[in-house]
Amino acid sequence: MTADTEQAQFALMEPDDYVVGGDHPLGGSPDFRGAADSGDEPLHAINWNLLTADEAESEWLDLNAWVHWLRATYGLPPTVIPPFWHRHDELVWELSALHTHWLNAYDQDGSPSAPLAWHRDFADARNRLREWVSTSGTKLDRDRPTRITTWPGEEPVEPGVEVVIEDREADFLAYVMEDVVVRRRIEEHTRAFTNAS
Repeated sequence: MTADTEQAQFALMEPDDYVVGGDHPLGGSPDFRGAADSGDEPLHAINWNLLTADEAESEWLDLNAWVHWLRATYGLPPTVIPPFWHRHDELVWELSALHTHWLNAYDQDGSPSAPLAWHRDFADARNRLREWVSTSGTKLDRDRPTRITTWPGEEPVEPGVEVVIEDREADFLAYVMEDVVVRRRIEEHTRAFTNAS
């Protein structure tokens, strides 16, 4: 199967076509229900600052699969959703909130008018995404960290270097694994501190 054929088939898929643990045509987890939506607990917003390593890994993969579906379904250009969105907190938080909103809007027990509200909010979100993409410095084939303005009295922050990234999926997986490793270290440190007390 050619990449064009895979892309075309992927664009025709609906979120309900994916099953947990199934193959995703562009990589990542195909679970569009969200890692927190196990059926036992109600859907809730994702606070990326509080996720455990295992929760974060699952949420990253779910969000990545949904973002692939979103950009293909709506034909979104990289000025709205760039390939390296995962490297920019402002884009992660926006897309994560949009994903949770979408899950809620299309829940089978939800209001029939909820999808219209989601599309209205999606229009607002696209404007914010465009603004953040333009200031973040991320592009189709390269990326740099979002520049942070130094306030009076703060130590200057070194501007990040722009790097060319040739394989988006490999970069995403490496980024996620690094995040998971950092979270595991924090969890281990917290356990060790708690056990020592």
